[in-house]
Amino acid sequence: MEVDILEFVVPVENNKTLFVWDIQPSFTEPQIYVRLVGVFSSFGPLYLVKVSPNAPLHPPGFFALIKFYSAAQALKAQRLTDGCSLFQSSPLKVRLSSKQTPHFLSPSRPLSHTHCLELANHCLGFNGWTSDILTLKELTNEEEEVEVGVGGEDEEAGGGRRMTLRFGCLLQLSFPYHGQTTRGAAVVEDSFTCTGNEKVMVELKQTPDQFLPEHTEGVIQVNEFSWSEFPADEDEGINEECDLTVT
Repeated sequence: MEVDILEFVVPVENNKTLFVWDIQPSFTEPQIYVRLVGVFSSFGPLYLVKVSPNAPLHPPGFFALIKFYSAAQALKAQRLTDGCSLFQSSPLKVRLSSKQTPHFLSPSRPLSHTHCLELANHCLGFNGWTSDILTLKELTNEEEEVEVGVGGEDEEAGGGRRMTLRFGCLLQLSFPYHGQTTRGAAVVEDSFTCTGNEKVMVELKQTPDQFLPEHTEGVIQVNEFSWSEFPADEDEGINEECDLTVT
């Protein structure tokens, strides 16, 4: 029995990347994309399918980049599709990537949450796993005085508070069909600045897996509040101390 291990990281290896050439301009770019996904996803889950038009000096047509999570599935797809017409009248050229990139220039990166869900659902089925947050607790709430703005003589004019929040989380994954469970712990920390007029300066961070409009209009206003303003949970006494030890 063959066992293939899929890592939940962005695939960057050459043996997981396919190039497809000689795609005729018989279909539009979106139509070609749908057909490529239909053909190559039958070999295994795909991280990326990208269709691009040929360079101006080349004959009209398209080429595509396809990334698999599995090297074995990418190799099988290459062998069984190279030289086949698939969805057009002439044969396609399908090759594994030959780009030589030093290992230190392409470090592994964890998958985005969306890609993790897609890969897990593909491998385990939509009812094949569950996730439960066992512990979510604020670890620290640190404040320090900083200067924000230009020319402010006091807090109302330009002063502010730099706040750091740190949360710990203990998560459990369950695989009911296999009778297995596993736990993982993580700590996240972020800092932000509160101005004197009780407004928060918000920084928008964009990851490569997110697609946002080119222009963002309007202003986001966030009111400052304290956790002490909210009633304590009934079971807060159970987690008096934050212990994220994995057992």
